[in-house]
Amino acid sequence: MRGAGAVLEVSIALWQHPFRMLVRSELSSTRCTPHLPYLLREYLYIYRHLTPRAMTDTTSNLAVHPAPNANGSTDGVSQAGLAKRHYIRWNSEGVEKVPEGEEEDIRAVAEQINAIQKAQWNMHRHCYSGTHARTHGIVKGTFIVKDDLPEHLKQGPLFEKAGEYPLIARYSTEPGDPGLDDRIPQPRGFAMKLFGVEGDMFEAGKDFPTQDIEFNSTPALDLATAKVTREIIGLRIAHGDDPKELYKKLEARNDTELQTARDKVRNTHLESTRQYSQTAYRFGDYVMKYCLVPSSETQRKLYEETVRPEDGSDILHRWLQNFHANHDAEYEFQVQLCENLEDQPVEYAGKIWDPEKYPWQTVATVQIPAQESFDYERKTFWEDHMRVDPWHGLKAYQPLGGPNRLRRIVYPASSGLRRKMNGRKEINVKSIDEIPGPKL
Repeated sequence: MRGAGAVLEVSIALWQHPFRMLVRSELSSTRCTPHLPYLLREYLYIYRHLTPRAMTDTTSNLAVHPAPNANGSTDGVSQAGLAKRHYIRWNSEGVEKVPEGEEEDIRAVAEQINAIQKAQWNMHRHCYSGTHARTHGIVKGTFIVKDDLPEHLKQGPLFEKAGEYPLIARYSTEPGDPGLDDRIPQPRGFAMKLFGVEGDMFEAGKDFPTQDIEFNSTPALDLATAKVTREIIGLRIAHGDDPKELYKKLEARNDTELQTARDKVRNTHLESTRQYSQTAYRFGDYVMKYCLVPSSETQRKLYEETVRPEDGSDILHRWLQNFHANHDAEYEFQVQLCENLEDQPVEYAGKIWDPEKYPWQTVATVQIPAQESFDYERKTFWEDHMRVDPWHGLKAYQPLGGPNRLRRIVYPASSGLRRKMNGRKEINVKSIDEIPGPKL
C-alpha cells in the first residue's frame, strides 16, 4: 500500500499541471485513493500557508493587475487629453510581423491540442475543448453602448453609435480538464457572444451576425507566441506527472515569471474577477487590448471572499449560482489603445501594457440580470455544439498578433475533433433565442 506521501505527490501534480488526465491513471492505482479528498484539503492548506510559491492574497504582477480606472474614470487624465494622443493605426508598418517558422509551430500546436482532447475522451468517453473545459455557469445579458463616447472611441460598427446587443456568456477555468477542483488556483475565463451585429464580417462568421469576445483573468498570456505555445504545451505534456521536473524546465527559461504566474492567481469569487483580452485587436482605426471590470458594489465586495480548503471542489460554480439567483451583475467594458509598439508589443502577448501610461477607457457596459446560471440543458448545448472564436465577428475588430493567428487554425481544429468524437454537429446560432434554457 502506498502512503499518504504518494497521493500527496500526485495531488501536487494535479494542482500544478492542467492536463490532469495524464497522471490520473497513476492515482487510480493507489489503494489509498478514497482518502484523496481529505489529503487534498490537507495539501491545499499546507500549500497555501507554508509554500513560498502559494500567493493567495499577494500575487504575481503578471497574474493580477488592477485597472486604475475600474469605475470608468481616467484617474486625473482628461478625456480631452486622451482624445489628442497619437494612437497607432492598426495597419501601420510593424504592428504585425510574422516570424519565420510560425506556420509549422501552429500546426504542431493544433496536433498537441488534439492529443490532449483524445486523452480526455479516453478518460471520460467524452471530448472537451483543449482549454477552458470546465464550465462554472452560462448567463444571458446585454452589451450596451451609449451615445456619448468621444470621437476617438467611436470605432467600428459596435461603437460608432449607441446600441444594445443581446449576449450570452460562459464562465470557465482555463485548463483542459473538466474535472479540475475549484480549490486549485488557476486562471479563469469568460467568453461572450453578442447577437444582432451588423457590418463587414470575416468569412468564417459571415453567415451568422455575432461578435465573439473572449477573456482570461490574467492580463499577460503565458503562451505569448506560437513558438512559446508549442514549447510550453510540450513541456506540460512531457512532464505533467513530474511537477518538480516541470518547474525545473520552466525555471531554466528566460520567461520563468510569466510561465509560473498562472499558479499564483488569487482564487476568489468569479463575479469579482477582472477579465482581460491578453492579446491585441484592431479597434476600428486603432489597436486595442480590452478588459471587463466588475462595477457593482456587491461584486466588488466579493473580491475579499477567497476559496478555502474546506470549501467543496465545485465552490466557484456554487458561489456563482447563488450570486446570479439573487443579484444583477454589471461590468465596464474598457479598451486600452496602443501608442508605442516598443512598449506595447502586438506580436508578444506576454507583456502587460502599463495602464498608468496607457489608461483604460470605458466604451460599453455589460448588464446581466438575476437568473439561473447553471442550467444543464444550456451547459450541454454550449459544450457540445457551440464555440466562441475571435475570428467570428467584424473585420473592424480583427484579432492581431501571433497568438490570434494561432487561434484561427487551432480553434476550428479543436472544435472539429470534438464534434467528431462526440457525434455532435457544430451549431452557429444566429439568435440568442436559439439557445435552450430559461428565458429572461
